[in-house]
Amino acid sequence: MKAFLLAAGLGTRLRPLTNHTPKCMVTIGEKPLLGIWLNHLALCGIREVLINTHHLADRVADFLDSWPKDILKIHPVHEPFLLGSAGTLLANRDFIHGKENFLIVYADNLCNYRLSKLLQAQQANRERGALLTMALFKASDPSSCGIAELDATGCITGFEEKPEKPVSNLANAGIYAASPEIFTFLKAGSEGHQPYDIGQHLLPRITGKMYGLPMEGYLRDIGTPESLEIARREWRELQPLLRPETL
Repeated sequence: MKAFLLAAGLGTRLRPLTNHTPKCMVTIGEKPLLGIWLNHLALCGIREVLINTHHLADRVADFLDSWPKDILKIHPVHEPFLLGSAGTLLANRDFIHGKENFLIVYADNLCNYRLSKLLQAQQANRERGALLTMALFKASDPSSCGIAELDATGCITGFEEKPEKPVSNLANAGIYAASPEIFTFLKAGSEGHQPYDIGQHLLPRITGKMYGLPMEGYLRDIGTPESLEIARREWRELQPLLRPETL
């Protein structure tokens, strides 16, 4: 099983911390966020992961060089210019072979969600024509998130980034399970968009062909100093949930 771990963000909202530390290397409980994600992916059955880098890429590369090679096979890919989340998928489509579903994860979230559940859901949804299954959470401020509208079957019939008038509070968690057929829509939608974004340029194109799955567990974007401090405090209490027997 494979995963894209999107880790090339600049972390502008976390400056000055990210002037010298890549956003994905910010520490939570003395561990880099990237390391937490690699452990989590391995516990959920992922065996290969592609990680894109850009800002302070040497720092990320040094960390990945020290990562145990028997746990995960890691494919670091440097982007001299940011491609955007969907642009990274498109540029590295050869990472995905065959017909197996795969994960797409934003590395700037802190999460203990059981990712194997999302893959299982996508396998079932694929039989109904789904290209992608999106993990959803209930947002306290829906106007600041990507909001999904679902029908009675769980199919996402509408999706809008940061809507002025949200139709629901079910928000995109930045975690997806997808089938290789998604690349057909990535190629068709990439023209004229640089960088090319999943939320803005891909998801609105595939409404009706993706499903939502309300997630259980902890999720927090660590993108601001305030949110980072909250995450560090809360994670100390939640870490036992990441034991292998709970996944």
